Amino acid sequence: MKIAILGGAGLMGAGIVRDLISDRAIVPIETIRIADVSRPRIDSLISELKDKRLQAFDLDVSNPERLRAAVSGVDIVVNSVPTLLGHQMAIFEACLAARTPYTDLGGLGTYTVKQKAMHERFRNAGVAAVIGTGSDPGMSNVICRAVGDELDTIDAINLYWAAEFVGPENPVLVPPYSISTVLAEYARPSTQFLDGRHQDCAPMSGREVLDLPEPWGSCEFMYSPHSEQLTVPLADGIRQKGIREFTWKLHLPHREHEAWVGLVKVGFGNFDDPVAVGGANVRPLDFLTALINRNIERNRAKIPEQASHEIHFAIGRGTRAGKPATARCDVVIEPDPLYDGYVDAGTSMNASIAAQLLLKGAAKPGVWAPEEIFGVTEYFAEMRKRSFKVSLSRN
Repeated sequence: MKIAILGGAGLMGAGIVRDLISDRAIVPIETIRIADVSRPRIDSLISELKDKRLQAFDLDVSNPERLRAAVSGVDIVVNSVPTLLGHQMAIFEACLAARTPYTDLGGLGTYTVKQKAMHERFRNAGVAAVIGTGSDPGMSNVICRAVGDELDTIDAINLYWAAEFVGPENPVLVPPYSISTVLAEYARPSTQFLDGRHQDCAPMSGREVLDLPEPWGSCEFMYSPHSEQLTVPLADGIRQKGIREFTWKLHLPHREHEAWVGLVKVGFGNFDDPVAVGGANVRPLDFLTALINRNIERNRAKIPEQASHEIHFAIGRGTRAGKPATARCDVVIEPDPLYDGYVDAGTSMNASIAAQLLLKGAAKPGVWAPEEIFGVTEYFAEMRKRSFKVSLSRN
């Protein structure tokens, strides 16, 4: 099999490559095309991993010819180019034109509705596309499917993600993922599925405190933009069970949460709206990114060792055999030597799982969300191979 990773030398893309070349491979892989805008990053990754299957490809997504070449001649494309750079639909269309199966990491639901609207075009062309196949969205969609399958009727599915650090407090703000993504999660309205329909909700609304086991403890969750709530309540096998509510909420580590709230308060939530500084127009995102990166480099020696702990869980409420029932699925990702070298093992490994399961035979023409395409049992087995702790219960 031949796989192209767009943005393949970036933070998430490099992790996808690491999992694909590991002994956890699901399908035989002949070639991995690392397509990225930065040749130094590509060369550094290839030099580090030392795998003969890795091929460098200089990618300029804004150049139609280079994009066409990047997505042609492979069995699947994994798009890990950051969504908020604005190239998602161009890459999506290029894969359709090239008749190349496609996956991406999602991205706040920004393009989810537009991509799903192209279902018939992809189906008629015989091309498979599965959107949002990282950790959240991606794995999170599958755990919602698992919960839904446990119930005969569904009143609500509520989806949560929390992260917490164990260790000395970090005096340096280190973003957990793309800065633009974090800012958007805090500053932009979200769409939730409430009272049987999609509704717009204010940024940082829907606050809810849940007591979780250590190291998370008491966590305040909030709504944020995501794609799961745009697809899961409409999926076959869930929609027909009468679902009236589906929400997505997040909780970042406590002190980091305070920092991001403060940045939004001073105006960085409008990160694409230029501000005049000394006669020049500067995007707040460009300034903040440069400042955060400089601060990390200057203070790298002050950054302590911290262990990141994540919990992803879905709670479904409805009935089973005519009686009230609750189903819950948890995925815990704790520090593990297996994750050395990954920035976000959850996202990268799940994207790798999804791409390989599609190559193995799960793919079917059209545009799908993960809960519509992947079997829970097979998917969970691959997660457990990667040391994710998965539990599913009903009462």
